[in-house]
Amino acid sequence: MPKSDNQKLKILYIYDYLLKNSHENHPVKAAALIAMLEKKGISCDRKTVYSDISALQDYGLDIETVPGRNGGYYVASRIFELPELKLLIDAVQSSRYLTEKKSRELIGKLCAQCNEEDARFVRRSVFVSGRVKSMNESIYYNVDAIQEAISENRQITFRYFDWDIKGQRKYREKLYAASPYGLLQDNENCYLLAFSERHGVTPYRVDRMANITLLPEKRLPCPELAETNLQQHANRMFQMFVGDMLDVKMRFHKTLLNVVIDRFGKETMLIPDGDDHFIFTVKVAVSPMFLSWVIGFGSMAKILHPQSVAEECRKLCKETLGQY
Repeated sequence: MPKSDNQKLKILYIYDYLLKNSHENHPVKAAALIAMLEKKGISCDRKTVYSDISALQDYGLDIETVPGRNGGYYVASRIFELPELKLLIDAVQSSRYLTEKKSRELIGKLCAQCNEEDARFVRRSVFVSGRVKSMNESIYYNVDAIQEAISENRQITFRYFDWDIKGQRKYREKLYAASPYGLLQDNENCYLLAFSERHGVTPYRVDRMANITLLPEKRLPCPELAETNLQQHANRMFQMFVGDMLDVKMRFHKTLLNVVIDRFGKETMLIPDGDDHFIFTVKVAVSPMFLSWVIGFGSMAKILHPQSVAEECRKLCKETLGQY
């Protein structure tokens, strides 16, 4: 690279070096910046470094100057603060629908947003291998295609597959067609909530979709999934299992107050029933997963109404007990 081109890049090299090597407790001295630039074939003096730092500050970059013999320069604020990066990395690390390879790539990009010392610290607490992860490397392309379809208000077609006993994909025979409305995470998986005339509102695991194609036809209207209704609909489902949407009245022990509020929201009307219980009614998709959720609390939870749902719960208990 010609010397003149190197000189043009000088201020970018300085900022990049500060991003990677400086923090509040470790300001970078001007001498270190001069030595770094010399390795890149750029000669300069302290006055030039001071001028470049001043230009970066005038541009609006938050670079602090520490006076004194042990002083120097450090980047005081970044796109992501360290606690924010840790939260994002934890989310990537624990996500089941991201493959191990993609998880490592994303974590690497996130670590590049902090200085190298903090990046080493963060990486020491990252564990990806051995976790249950998606085996579908194309999930990123799936998400991109789905978001494009939603943005352009278009229907999609796709293939859907299950895993067989040998861990191989087994594609379902038919080609699916649906109107995509939103992407949601539940039980550490990513789902597409879509509508079709044949299946109604249906969730699909994004990591089990393949060959997504956008159609010219506009999406079919679905008020249930429009705007904020989409999240409300998802909240009524348990692990994204579909079922009849019914108002279910239940009686729970007071020790389960946090569980109910976390699941259904603090707006849920809770009515005291004696000293130790409360009653509430919520609209849910009645599915085996919902019934299993209730059963999991044992004698502390009971379905009161409708009676048909209570009978389904009783039947599920008997069928389960019959195996033991």
